[in-house]
Parts: sequence; C-alpha cells; structure tokens
Amino acid sequence: MKRTIHLIAAARPNFMKIAPLYHALSKESWADVAIVHTGQHYDLNMSDAFFQDLRLPEPHIHLGAGSGSHAEQTARVMIAYEQVVMEKRPDMVVVVGDVNSTIACTLAATKVVYSLSDFDSVTGLNRPVVAHLEAGLRSFDRSMPEEVNRLATDVLADLLWTPSPDGDEHLQHEGVEAHKIVRVGNIMIDSLEMMRDKIETDGTYEKHDLEKGNYAVITLHRPANVDSPESLKSLCDMINNVAEKLPIVFPIHPRTRKHLETSGLIETISNNPAVKLLEPQNYISFMNLVFNCRIAITDSGGLQEETSYLGIPCLTVRPNTERPITITQGTNQLCKLEEVEDKTNEILAGKAGKGSAPDLWDGNTASRVVDSIRKTFKI
Repeated sequence: MKRTIHLIAAARPNFMKIAPLYHALSKESWADVAIVHTGQHYDLNMSDAFFQDLRLPEPHIHLGAGSGSHAEQTARVMIAYEQVVMEKRPDMVVVVGDVNSTIACTLAATKVVYSLSDFDSVTGLNRPVVAHLEAGLRSFDRSMPEEVNRLATDVLADLLWTPSPDGDEHLQHEGVEAHKIVRVGNIMIDSLEMMRDKIETDGTYEKHDLEKGNYAVITLHRPANVDSPESLKSLCDMINNVAEKLPIVFPIHPRTRKHLETSGLIETISNNPAVKLLEPQNYISFMNLVFNCRIAITDSGGLQEETSYLGIPCLTVRPNTERPITITQGTNQLCKLEEVEDKTNEILAGKAGKGSAPDLWDGNTASRVVDSIRKTFKI
C-alpha cells in the first residue's frame, strides 16, 4: 500500500530542508511524495537554477498564499491547505522549520477529519499524521513570531523530529510523550553535503578577490539590528572597525540596504575599500563565501549551524538563540553589535574554542527520517 506524503515549503530555506527528504522518499516504492509550495514568501533566489541545484521538480501543489500580516498569511495558508487535504487525503504531512506556513498547515491537517472509511488502523487516525522536522528548538523569546510558531506546532504534531539533544530536552520539559520524539539530526547538513561539490568549485570568493581564510562574511537583517538609526550607526561602526583587521564581504539583505540608504549611512561602509557590498547571493555562492572565510558575523539561524559543522567561528548578533547547541558544542558565540570587534580580536588571536559538530549532524538525517516514517506506518 502506497503512503501519500506532503512536504510543506514556504520559502527558500524550507525547500532546502525538504530536498534531501524528497530524494530519499522518492527511492521508496511505498512512498508517493508531493511538494506543497504555500507561496508565503516571494523569493528572488527561487529561480529555476535553485530547483536544479537541489534536483527538485516544480512543486506539485501551489497554494499561492501571498504576503500579508502574520494573521493574514496564516489564515490564507490554512484555508487553502485544508481544501487540498480534503481533496488529496495525504497519509502524512511534513512541516519544517518555524514560518507561518508551518503552524498553518499543522492546524489545517490536525483539524481535518476524514470519513470513517478512511480510518487508518495502523496510525489510529482518520486524518493525516503530522510530523515536524526541526522540532524542539527554543529561543525562550515569545516576542519572536518564529518562537510562537515552534511552540504551537510542537504541541499539535504527532511526530517530532529533533536535530539535537537540547531539542529532546525542551520537548520533554513541555510534557511531550516520549514516543513522539525522534532525534534524527540536522537536515540542513544533508543539503550542504548534497551540494558540497558545487559549493567548493563555485569560485565566488575568488571572483571578489578575497583571500581564502582571511576575510569575514557578514549577514545582518533582524529589526533589532537594522531598523533604528542607533543600531544602524553601531552596525556601520562595527563593520569599519572589523575591516581594519581583515576584509569584509557583506551580501546585503534588501531590508538592511533600504534602512542604510534611508538613513544616509550606507556610504560610511560602501566607501571603505576593505568592505565589499554584494547583492543577496544564492545558496551555493553564499556558502562558497562561508566555506572560505575566517569568521562569520550574522543574526540568522541557519548560519549558526553551518559554521559549527564546518568549524568556522561565528558571532551571532542576538540576545538569544534557538540553537544553543551551536554555543555549548559548536563554534558560535552570542554578542551585541558593540562587542563584535573585541570578539573578532579574540578569534584572530586564537583564543576562541574550536568546537565540534553535534552528534548526527552527518548528512544522513533524511535516511533516519525515512526510517521513522517506515516505523510509523509499520512498513
């Protein structure tokens, strides 16, 4: 008996997380896998080349939710996906990460009730099994919409696939039943390894006349760092100070560029010959910059994981992280904008710890997820 499995994706990072799982499930004779694109985000890097790099087909189902407030996005995805679930009747819905589409599809799938004739004697459900890939991450900061999405999704999901031991612990402390928690590792490392050859041969760092192991990559876009004139001034001061020690390459997020231009501060860094301002990069080009850098300075989530796996020092300009294992075991450090220069000096002086990749961050997460699905359906 074939099992129909929907893989939900809303934006570029989601597609990167589902790609290894799509390929692994496509090899299984019992799995009928479909990619569902919610359309929550319009991403300029979602080109045909992006899907070719991931070896993904065009999404099988488009919801076309579009942008809007958090409530509007969530509602649109819920309404659209409920109709899809009732029509297609998938056996499993896999949601990833922590975007609005994650909780929206979880709500839609867990509230749907199939007819009595569709009752599944194996799972004991007459609705899809909902599985959350990248479960258990916590920043403990409910001012972040992503944290609210994570909490709500993990309460409702039937299967919780965690990337690291801290994810297991968070779920256990929240009262999640032990049989629902399965540690599978970090799916983004599967994507990185899947594209390693293309990343290593891409040559982006050479194209920009950068010396291997002798520059910093910066990516900053969170409101706390780029929305106010005060934080923007601190950001520019930090960049110019760090650039006195080693060159900087800065692919600028559209949000950051807009605020720098509006405030009249962009020239304070664009006129610095040690700072290279780039347009947003696709994954392969950006990771080529990361692979060959000395330090990464960021406020994003994924880069904390990738640098820990690669053994590259990372300074995360945030007060907290939902990925604490990158600090306790990896190469990541939390800091404020005004602390980045001193932290950079410590790294360049060899005073920062080397760290190591957490257990199961090995490029084989997708195969462990497939094993978990097989056990769920007793295949």
